[in-house]
Amino acid sequence: MSEENITRIHLDDKEYILIGTAHVSKNSAEQVKEVIEAERPDAVCVELDKQRYKSVTEGNKWREMDIFQVIKEKKATLLLMNLAISSFQKRMAKQFGIEAGQEMIQGIESAKETEAELVLADRDIQITFSRIWGNLGFKGKAMLLMQVIGSIFSKETISEEELEKLKSKDMLDSMLEEFTEHFPRLKKPLIDERDQYLSQKIKNATGDKVVAVLGAAHVPGITREIRNEQNLLRLNERPPKSKAPKMIAWSIPILIISIIAFTFFNNPSAGWQQTISWILWNGSLSAVGTALALGHPLTILTAFLAAPISSLNPLIAAGWFAGIVQALIRKPHVGDFEALSEDVHSVKGFWHNKVTRILLIVVFANIGSSLGTFIGGADVIRVFLENL
Repeated sequence: MSEENITRIHLDDKEYILIGTAHVSKNSAEQVKEVIEAERPDAVCVELDKQRYKSVTEGNKWREMDIFQVIKEKKATLLLMNLAISSFQKRMAKQFGIEAGQEMIQGIESAKETEAELVLADRDIQITFSRIWGNLGFKGKAMLLMQVIGSIFSKETISEEELEKLKSKDMLDSMLEEFTEHFPRLKKPLIDERDQYLSQKIKNATGDKVVAVLGAAHVPGITREIRNEQNLLRLNERPPKSKAPKMIAWSIPILIISIIAFTFFNNPSAGWQQTISWILWNGSLSAVGTALALGHPLTILTAFLAAPISSLNPLIAAGWFAGIVQALIRKPHVGDFEALSEDVHSVKGFWHNKVTRILLIVVFANIGSSLGTFIGGADVIRVFLENL
């Protein structure tokens, strides 16, 4: 049995066998099966949480998704990001003729076959996303969203030999360096904290011999962190919401309304100029975003009408109204939900599928409205200064 990509750790009379895998590699799945059958461990840990385990074992139950609830709970952007990441992984997996996450499926199956305890060792994905989002400012969130959406358009292919090279520790170090250069704040919640969480869950597994099936990126960190005691309760906490964004969100509309009201009092003509500018910039850019997502004409009109008002109220967003109208006019059918896993493979699929089109409309309409707020707000201030 090859020891490549395997790390053995002996600690407190227990042996931990870490298998570093690539999530779309056929060789990784084969190695997982070989190692578990040869070692016959007491426990098998997989890099999954309950939600992803359910997705892997039961399939993505897209038909059960309530698109209206997704919009109301402000989860459209998060869901779109999840689908975009899934799109990239599945495209790579399709290139090699395997299922994405096959090494985790193999770990689950081999644990059952060898009667080993199965341990879901990863942190809840919602908590991880929450901590990632909380570590990013507006610019960082925009950059991350653009990079993730950009992965949909990527036509890049890599050889399986190149994929296997990504599992070497030298390559891994350089990848993490590049990763932290682009998004330095993400390394802590996405890599470091999960290394700590995974290491403690692996250490807590029962028995004298434990096999852990992990993404290669986590092996160096887990090798280091497993020798320390980790506080799982602390790692499971959602970040406290900062008051600053809420204060800024309310201060901008208060400032805009105050400036326009003051201008109206001194020069009604200039006040009307500001009002029209605010409506046109907000409405037009939100409508353009909706049109780019191929929204229905009534959806585009809704975005135009909602944006100037929603931009003055942080509790609502133009994209929500546009998304709900689109969902009512072009209601997704069961076939759209069932086709999601295939449609996310391509740009055409993202725009063609009624579910993803609604998500795109919500996100693009909100982006357009945000741009309109900055440009329209700047024009309102310009007119105000000219009439002082």
